[in-house]
Amino acid sequence: MRELLRIFDPIPLQPPSRRIYRRLGYRQGVTRLSPEDKRDMERWIAEAGALVHLKGAAKRLPVIRKNEAEVTIADGPTWRSRDLAAFVGAGDEIVLLGATAGAEIAEAVRRDANVQMLKRGVVLDAVGSEMADAALDWIAAFCNRTLRREGKSLSRRRYSAGYGDFSLSGQADIHRLLEMERWGVHITDSFMLVPEKSVTAVAVVGP
Repeated sequence: MRELLRIFDPIPLQPPSRRIYRRLGYRQGVTRLSPEDKRDMERWIAEAGALVHLKGAAKRLPVIRKNEAEVTIADGPTWRSRDLAAFVGAGDEIVLLGATAGAEIAEAVRRDANVQMLKRGVVLDAVGSEMADAALDWIAAFCNRTLRREGKSLSRRRYSAGYGDFSLSGQADIHRLLEMERWGVHITDSFMLVPEKSVTAVAVVGP
């Protein structure tokens, strides 16, 4: 996988119901739902799952230079970020990760908001977010299995552009290196990913 782009299309996941309920503020054993509300929730989660089309990518790259204030990786970018440098630490390789829930779920959320189907729209929004995050977890687990054959592992923690002092502009570098346009994810002039339910992250390869 080293320096090679790996694209995953599709990613075979079902909606993670517990995570979705938790995102919506429901607490197991505490929050009570009427049978009607429960049926509505389950129906909307299923409908949202049918609108999600998970794709993603990963790329393993060497860190070619770093100090306490910046990190430079192969293929070009130097990221000036003390927080990212501290996160990378002694690591000499990183893995870039990206995933998307696709355009259809994002369009459905906007459509529901426009026609005042707000409760359903909130559920669809939560499903899209949680499934994009779950796809990133799935890709990280795949990479981890590959790394274990070398006696290495991928950090459980991840760091994303826009966190701490790691500028959101770093997302443009990740977008380019993961060739996200190839699998349907665009980036705006303000470094936001489109479709909305798309995520990127940096993980560190360690012993």
